[in-house]
Amino acid sequence: MNEDLKIPSVKPWVKPMVGELVAFRREVHANPELSFVEYKTTERILTRLREVGLAPVALEDTGAYVDIGEGPIALALRADIDALPILEETGLDYASVVDGVAHACGHDIHTTVMLGVAKVLKAIDDQSPLGARIRVIFQPAEEKMPGGALNVIAAGVLDDVPRIVALHCEPRIDAGKIGTRIGAITSASDTIKIELVGRGGHTSRPHLTEDLVFAMSQIATNVPAVLGRRIDVRSAVSVVWGQIHAGSAPNAIPATGYLAGTMRCLDGEAWKGAGDLLDEVVRQVASPYGVEVKLEHIRGVPPVINTEEETDLIEDSARAEFGSGSIVLTPQSMGGEDFAWMTSKVPGAMMRLGTRTRGGENYDLHRGDYIPDESAIEVGVTVMASAALRAIEQLRLATEE
Repeated sequence: MNEDLKIPSVKPWVKPMVGELVAFRREVHANPELSFVEYKTTERILTRLREVGLAPVALEDTGAYVDIGEGPIALALRADIDALPILEETGLDYASVVDGVAHACGHDIHTTVMLGVAKVLKAIDDQSPLGARIRVIFQPAEEKMPGGALNVIAAGVLDDVPRIVALHCEPRIDAGKIGTRIGAITSASDTIKIELVGRGGHTSRPHLTEDLVFAMSQIATNVPAVLGRRIDVRSAVSVVWGQIHAGSAPNAIPATGYLAGTMRCLDGEAWKGAGDLLDEVVRQVASPYGVEVKLEHIRGVPPVINTEEETDLIEDSARAEFGSGSIVLTPQSMGGEDFAWMTSKVPGAMMRLGTRTRGGENYDLHRGDYIPDESAIEVGVTVMASAALRAIEQLRLATEE
């Protein structure tokens, strides 16, 4: 930990910007765009960055990044900018004007926070050169697996980045606080689709059929159980079905059936090997019933693994700006997050940004009525900008050594 570093508070730089940042967030919130079509959102970001004298780089189609300062890169910060195909039900004055599309995951907050970080760092750099570069990335398509992070990486945006941090709204943590943890903070997330084909027939004569419904029931119950015995339980592998379809009559065994669900895992190495094992287990379970199995295993994302050093960077910054009481241990999430591709390439960490109004309603992400407390924006900008300055100082000290 590096709590002894003499990093000046960024609060005096952040405070005057809060009003315009809240207004920007509401503009983005009212005009949500889905994955890979965030054209207007990208243009809004580019415009605001250029207004303060920065030279952002537009990525192919959507998304952008910008460097602040000169010299080697000390840290990258990432925000995701896309919205969800969800009907907004908040009733806010600035609710989505796009039918069936909403920022129900808080990406409008993420985008606004990182815009604020870029503006704060530019103001500081104008007064006294930072001595290194900070890269702020506005990434498209987090909500569309395997995620727009892969496009950002393919464009070379992380090639000269030594470390990276990000944040995600957390409606179970009060505004004014952040949540952190070392190790897996999110889960790997894959999609499983299984189609079964067999000889159907009358339910009075199942021995003359390939009893497809019974075979499906065995797959639905036994595949998760077998995987739980074939993979280290500490990996927290979880298979949950969301769709099971077969048949149309109570006295007829159908000839086709379909199951679909997700497989999640908190261990990166176990996730890598789970694909071959899944295929083996599904076919073994189905084998006694003579049905034909067509398995489609769609890889999603690996788990986000927070490194100790980058988690310390965030915690030290929050502690310096808001005190030790501002940090809570956040639970692991079994949700998927494509920031994992970035932390698979360079050391990194994601923090949870508390968005629950104290004493207010408890929400969940991906809900049409999710209303984050906008005071979280100031907290997010302050912690992330402070982390950037701390990373620059750490780079300077390492270079001197």
